[in-house]
Amino acid sequence: MALDFELDPAVTPALRDGVVALWVDVSNAGGSVGFVPPVTAGEVRPELVKHFVAMAEGRTRLLVGRDEEGGVAATAFLTRNTHRLMRHWIWLYTVMVHPRHQGKGYGRDLLAAVEEAAGTLDGVDAIRLTCRGGEGLEHFYASCGYKEVGRVPGAIRVAPGDERDDITMLLSLALGG
Repeated sequence: MALDFELDPAVTPALRDGVVALWVDVSNAGGSVGFVPPVTAGEVRPELVKHFVAMAEGRTRLLVGRDEEGGVAATAFLTRNTHRLMRHWIWLYTVMVHPRHQGKGYGRDLLAAVEEAAGTLDGVDAIRLTCRGGEGLEHFYASCGYKEVGRVPGAIRVAPGDERDDITMLLSLALGG
């Protein structure tokens, strides 16, 4: 069964708790979403609040994928640039699919929904994201049409002595990917 995607859902306690739980589960399963396991809801919640503040200010949009039970199974945050010379592309942050749903094609579905949502934003020609090296994420994003456009070796320190590349990927909307 496919996920049901919604752009700009109402921020309710159920949504907040669902996104926090997703973020914790993805992080603790080794997902590269800003934390290193083990992580708790108390550690994740302040980061989500920052996203919600950006949403309230109109700088960020949330795309949520819900599973057949209506639970939060996937997320992506689309953030506009504030720099006047860079308003033609957006950042994609906190791209997550719950570990129990991985391997079902939901990550591709999420990125297709992101592309569709970004295409509705006035003046947006491209989507940029960064991902952590050493996980193969750049290959997944490339298989979805993103191109690697930059790499900073060792820019992400997961732990002392464990540095990963910070990889920038770009999807051009103007060229259809």
